[in-house]
Amino acid sequence: MAGQRLSVVVTRRLPEVVETRMSELFNVTLRTDDAPMTRDELVAAVRNADVLVPTVTDQIDAPLLAQAGERLKLIAHYGAGVDRLDVATARQRGILVSNTPGVVTDDTADMTMALILAVTRRIPEGLAAMQSGNWTGWAPTAFLGGRVGGRRLGILGMGRIGQAVARRAAAFGMQVHYHNRKRLRPETEQALDATYWESLDQMVSRMDIVSVNCPHTPSTFHLMNARRLKLMKPSAVIVNTSRGEVIDENALTRGLRAGEIAGAGLDVFERGHEINPRLRELPNVVLLPHMGSATLEGRIEMGEKVIINIKTFADGHRPPDQVVPSML
Repeated sequence: MAGQRLSVVVTRRLPEVVETRMSELFNVTLRTDDAPMTRDELVAAVRNADVLVPTVTDQIDAPLLAQAGERLKLIAHYGAGVDRLDVATARQRGILVSNTPGVVTDDTADMTMALILAVTRRIPEGLAAMQSGNWTGWAPTAFLGGRVGGRRLGILGMGRIGQAVARRAAAFGMQVHYHNRKRLRPETEQALDATYWESLDQMVSRMDIVSVNCPHTPSTFHLMNARRLKLMKPSAVIVNTSRGEVIDENALTRGLRAGEIAGAGLDVFERGHEINPRLRELPNVVLLPHMGSATLEGRIEMGEKVIINIKTFADGHRPPDQVVPSML
């Protein structure tokens, strides 16, 4: 498609600077509001566009791709995770897929540490007391939390984000442990001062804090299931800034309500924005609206990567961030 001005459809509002640059380079159709596209709108997009730019809220599955027109040759995903995008089917239909890896590593790792601190130091409870006007002054036993220094942190998933969390945790004086599909290289493990556990069960049962930082795949669905959650110490907490499907949310809710788990910090949920109402009622839970990557800098960088992937494709070359099924 070298030399052509591509027709690009974007499914959500993006930072203004990104939309402006896209409009300069492509025949782009932008969203006028920030609501997700309906299924019918997605069908129209894949039928008429050369390039689709979806986000993590869009389900780009085989039935949708079956309705794609002959023009659609690239799906330039705005985000790193492609678990809602059927890459294999796209590839079979001759549609390339790209994503934006590495951009939100530091932002998500920062949010992981924020959740760890929020849960262990009971920050939301203190904030609620202040905002309600019920605070009557300092007291020796009020809002007692726990130190993070010296605690064992078990990281589930030691990719870019997991390693960034490990570096931050070390700065807080935490002991870093991890479980990963593949063990890190010795020099990386040594640099992170991280202890590898081949058995997830054994790691989970010995940690003070468990941080979920692995992607959602068929093999990680409910990796933290009811049985594994019961292995956690009653004094332990769990945080998740990765994908909600990795944790059995109903089992987690039961464990928290029964006092079998001390607390949880969640930025992602098993059913998207539909959160278990019983989870909302718990004082030992910190819930955030999927804002781990929500920095202006990160979102602009994501947009820049999308633009580079589309521009490279338009020039007749392979997008630098192309995703292939074997990578998943």
